Amino acid sequence: MPHFAELRAALAEAERWLLPPECLLCRRAVPASDNDALACAVCRSRWRTLPAPWCARCGHPREPDSDCRLCADWPPAIGRVRSAVLLEEGARNAVHLLKYDGWWRMAESLAVPMRSLEPLTDGVCLIPIPLSAARARERGYNQAERLGAALGAGTGLAMRPELLSRTRHTPTQTALPPDARRANVAGAFAAAGAQGVRAVLVDDVFTTGATLLAAAEALAAGGAASVDAVTFARAMG
Repeated sequence: MPHFAELRAALAEAERWLLPPECLLCRRAVPASDNDALACAVCRSRWRTLPAPWCARCGHPREPDSDCRLCADWPPAIGRVRSAVLLEEGARNAVHLLKYDGWWRMAESLAVPMRSLEPLTDGVCLIPIPLSAARARERGYNQAERLGAALGAGTGLAMRPELLSRTRHTPTQTALPPDARRANVAGAFAAAGAQGVRAVLVDDVFTTGATLLAAAEALAAGGAASVDAVTFARAMG
């Protein structure tokens, strides 16, 4: 067994020499110390965190001493929502690679800045936003589930995708205004076995919160003790 481990390490080193890994964002070589990450440490350092102060509930940046209009009409089903970085060019490109270009291992890099987000405390479980069967077949995987798995590996928190399902296919939210987004995903989720669970929903991007709200309402109706949410990036404006 020790000889096998040494051989595997030698082969890995030879592979790095013949085919050195490169960052998918800047196309520069990724050092061995970065564990073959698809987004190098330099590119990750350029992802900007959300500027303070932010709303205590939805986590959206706001002016000091002002009321938050984004979550003023949110239902009680959802508690805190936090995002790791702003959806700017570098972060947007990383999300696109994960979501549309088949680079599912990009989730490992995206999960790194998410590990310290407030809702990720001991005893919670991670629940990725599920895709419809049609979209899952189209992409080949659920990017939120890959993100949840990477986040679980980095925090030790359990992932429970079986607790939430999507009951119907919904058109993409991308081109819809906020009110239409809420209507589009209303009643699109169902929970099973969530009684007493402290849930943290996981998704790639927060835009208006419509999908997270619909999922949280399903979990609350299914008996979840609490529902918070975390995302990698947050769109502004």
